[in-house]
Amino acid sequence: MTPSADHWTRLVRRLLAPNPGPMTLGGTNSFVIAAPGHDGVVVVDPGPEDAAHLERLAGFGTVELILLTHHHADHVEGVDSLVALTGAPVRAWRAALCRNAEPLAADEEIEAAGTRIRVVATPGHTTDSVSFHLPDDAAIDSPAAGGTMLTGDTILGSGTTVIAHPDGAVGAYLASLDALEAFGAIPVLPAHGPMLPDLRAVCRAYRSHREQRLDQVRGVLAALGVEASDDPALVEAVVDRVYGEIDPRVRFAAVASTRAQLDHLAATA
Repeated sequence: MTPSADHWTRLVRRLLAPNPGPMTLGGTNSFVIAAPGHDGVVVVDPGPEDAAHLERLAGFGTVELILLTHHHADHVEGVDSLVALTGAPVRAWRAALCRNAEPLAADEEIEAAGTRIRVVATPGHTTDSVSFHLPDDAAIDSPAAGGTMLTGDTILGSGTTVIAHPDGAVGAYLASLDALEAFGAIPVLPAHGPMLPDLRAVCRAYRSHREQRLDQVRGVLAALGVEASDDPALVEAVVDRVYGEIDPRVRFAAVASTRAQLDHLAATA
């Protein structure tokens, strides 16, 4: 019996992992990709080490392949348990995350589960972040296939993405938004939060937000009469002025993004 899940698009079902929190929103979205009538499936981001969740993922069909969008634990913690359940190979940008398979390559096209999956390198949130373009997919009510994009944490269903400095970088992130925007107004399947209808529009909104943050940081530097640097006291001062009354549980994320912004401004001065 196939386990229940949200049918987000023609080819993709979403199974929400039971790991809600300040950084994961409602939880990590694990995705199951398969063409209609095809027994084989591809799992993207198994999520946490939760036996019930992983068993449900394994129950959708023969797992041909496991793909990872990046290395953060809420996406990959359960991968070896899912491998043990299914025997499926694992592919990711980082070789250390792969199991019985080669690392992913930019612009590579994978054929699995009766469909095509194209690898889009989208560093910025982390150096190993990738997105997956499904050119044969579409919204369930769409009259024709136009493609969809699984974006990992590069684009979220709500809020904005943390630039996980020093692994992540603002310049790389802005370039990744440019690359994703070029795919047009297709549905966005993020690793956290709800599906979004228009990749092009959300890329533009994300870029505008990032540029506003950079302007805010520039304003703080001008007010303090200092240049951008990695001085810890400066980082804390910028966080206090730019992020205001931030939830203490996610202050570390604001600190990471602030360090990335200061690094970007120092490098581009």
